[in-house]
Amino acid sequence: MFTHTHALQYEAKPDGPDPDFARKMQEVLGGQWGEMTVATQYLLQGWNCRLPGKYKDLLLAIGTEELAHVEMIVTMIDRLLDHIPLKPDAADRTKEAAAGYGQHNPQHPIVNGAGASYMDSMGNPWTGAYVTASGNLYADFMYNATAEMQGRLQVARLYNMTDDPGVKDMLRFLITRDHYHQQQWLHALEQLKEDGLEGVPVPEAFPLEEEVGDLGYTFIDASDGPEAASGRWASGPSYDGRGTYSARPIEATADAPILPPGDPRLFPTPQMEGQSMLQKAKDMLK
Repeated sequence: MFTHTHALQYEAKPDGPDPDFARKMQEVLGGQWGEMTVATQYLLQGWNCRLPGKYKDLLLAIGTEELAHVEMIVTMIDRLLDHIPLKPDAADRTKEAAAGYGQHNPQHPIVNGAGASYMDSMGNPWTGAYVTASGNLYADFMYNATAEMQGRLQVARLYNMTDDPGVKDMLRFLITRDHYHQQQWLHALEQLKEDGLEGVPVPEAFPLEEEVGDLGYTFIDASDGPEAASGRWASGPSYDGRGTYSARPIEATADAPILPPGDPRLFPTPQMEGQSMLQKAKDMLK
């Protein structure tokens, strides 16, 4: 059950309108790594979680907080769109003024009535395809940490694209919360291992004896770059503590594939010119 409180978690008030920056802000609302993604991702992971207790509660708590961030960003975009110009100022026909006017998102006034929408900064609609909820908590928490890193990176970039004190204040808040959320997911990963629920490789339950040879601990060098195998990933004890890394060049271990003739009912290009080859294919399919 959800309830809504009109008061915001943190202030979202610019010092002045800026339709160009409103467009930029759309990225952290409806982009792949925006607040709509993490809010719905954490909630879906939580709702789907079949393990009652701290992990399910964690997901639902942070997912709900991220909904608060969605509202903050929508509010900020709406306020940045106050007094949005509907056409270039007739008194200023300079190239600079025309270029500035052209940076705003025309869908903001035309489609949304000077409001935000669930789209990214280029007008691409937000999609649930951005959301990952695999049912494996370790895999999901690792992806969640990545989402927070990407989100913080984008908000930090936005911070350097504005001089508006009010906007920068809200962005500082979002950057700070992303800092915590990164740590939160990384600790949750460690907690899963401590609780004996999951670890690397994911899933741990798949029997290692079913893996192919020593490839679970082998760096395969498929590049002519001389330094590819010089890192920790190519020598020494493995991350999972069950083996030792090694490196070797990539090699072919199977024959070159030769496919049979295509189904003539699908009109493929014959393997050889002439009708005789096509007739042979037809005969094979009888």
